[in-house]
Amino acid sequence: MSTKPLPKLDYSNYAETAFYQRLMSEPEAYLTPKGDHYYANNTLICKNLLLLVLCGLCYLLSLQQVTIKLFALYYFGFVMLTMLANIHSQHDACHNMHFRKPLANRIFGRLVTLPLGVDPHYWRVRHVDYHHICPNNMENYDLDMEENGVFRQTPFQKCYPHMRYQTHYWPFIAGLPLPYIAWVFDWSDQLRKTSLAADNKTLTDIKGWGLFLASKILHFTIALIVPMHILASMGISWYLVLLVYLITPMLSSLFVVCLLLGTHWVDPVFYTAPKNNQIEHGGYHQQFTPCCDWYSSLKILNELLSGLNLHLTHHLFPGWNHRHYSALMLIVEGFAKEYQLSYRRLSYPELLTS
Repeated sequence: MSTKPLPKLDYSNYAETAFYQRLMSEPEAYLTPKGDHYYANNTLICKNLLLLVLCGLCYLLSLQQVTIKLFALYYFGFVMLTMLANIHSQHDACHNMHFRKPLANRIFGRLVTLPLGVDPHYWRVRHVDYHHICPNNMENYDLDMEENGVFRQTPFQKCYPHMRYQTHYWPFIAGLPLPYIAWVFDWSDQLRKTSLAADNKTLTDIKGWGLFLASKILHFTIALIVPMHILASMGISWYLVLLVYLITPMLSSLFVVCLLLGTHWVDPVFYTAPKNNQIEHGGYHQQFTPCCDWYSSLKILNELLSGLNLHLTHHLFPGWNHRHYSALMLIVEGFAKEYQLSYRRLSYPELLTS
């Protein structure tokens, strides 16, 4: 992992003023007559609260089981529902679009990520300050796309012999993001082993270390120590609880990756930053080249994914809560045709095929 600061990219030579003005004014025209706002509404907040209540219920039920199979079933429900709660609300919160006040979003994000063991500060910085600037396709600028020696993600990364089989072993890799973020990315960032240190985006003062360690310890206590202690009295071995603890985040990661990762992998165009850091295309063009939307005719599925399947729309409107994405998607599609930008809205089978 690189610890060097990344040079800032310059898109200024590419005129996108007209597109930007239209892209901003049309959504405002959609929002104003309804007297609506950018943030989560009461209905969405109630849905999120219901998800969190179900998370807690599954957790409590898991602690009352006398067989490992039933424990694993309820514990998976706990982790999966927590993952969905993060998709529905934490993603908006990291953009400060769940609640109106940034502090409320930070506190909420810290609480809802505890069961997953992910530090919300580092996830937010990586997602907002790096991924959203150059999503996936500018070499070295999206930290989640760094070369890892296991999975080749861009044409510019070294190709090892085993990578010829990565189309076969990718489901296992797809199960690793959640554990990897919690135990590799978070600690690498906190220990100043990544470029976040050079960009002064780490939590390495006393308060930061205290918050980071407290969150990790509390996660470990809730997700592993408490189940081990309680289930031991019911005759369930500690190593079986540990196995469930390790496997369930991988299954949850696989589910989310299968649904969302393709939104960055449909015929993407990859770039390396020029030596003068002057990009010959615009910032909005940069979002269109790797991102796409996929949309299902099943409304419940789109609701379940909280708009993240409309990933290009999200990248163009990160300052809007996801409840608006279905309407914004139609606006983006119309403007893309008018300005000759490559907009792609696929079905899920088309996404998988690509």
